[in-house]
Amino acid sequence: MAEPRKKGLISHGVAAQNRKARHDYTIKQTLEAGIVLKGPEVKSLRHGRATLTEAWAGERDGELWLFNAYIPEYQAGVLSRFEPRSPRKLLVHRKQMRELFGAIAREGSTIVPLEIAFNEKGRAKVLLGVAVGRKKADKREAIKQRDWQREKARLLRARG
Repeated sequence: MAEPRKKGLISHGVAAQNRKARHDYTIKQTLEAGIVLKGPEVKSLRHGRATLTEAWAGERDGELWLFNAYIPEYQAGVLSRFEPRSPRKLLVHRKQMRELFGAIAREGSTIVPLEIAFNEKGRAKVLLGVAVGRKKADKREAIKQRDWQREKARLLRARG
């Protein structure tokens, strides 16, 4: 018999999202990566309290790491403490890692985490995007396009 789901916990689905990234950057490609977490970090993520706004991914010692992602300490966990902004190792295949490092070296782009989600097996995954920064005019143009798409959809709905 399945256990009833506790209120406020995320068993699968999005735990944290970086909405600002899609506004500040043009995302060229995405990649899903595993993340190495400790027990209390997973519990804190399941409560949906993580923040990815200032986070970025990069290379350290030939491996891919997630830097500056904020996962607050789990309040009920007294025995195991962790640093909320500590670097966390990302798990990707070596070939994918080489492609990512090559893309950021050649194009002058960066790797931005877009969201942390739990898959069907309950494992935390990070959606990474290879991104190029937008200038202010590009951001304005994107806002204009988005507003026009909304208005167009609204007009079409009203017509029929």
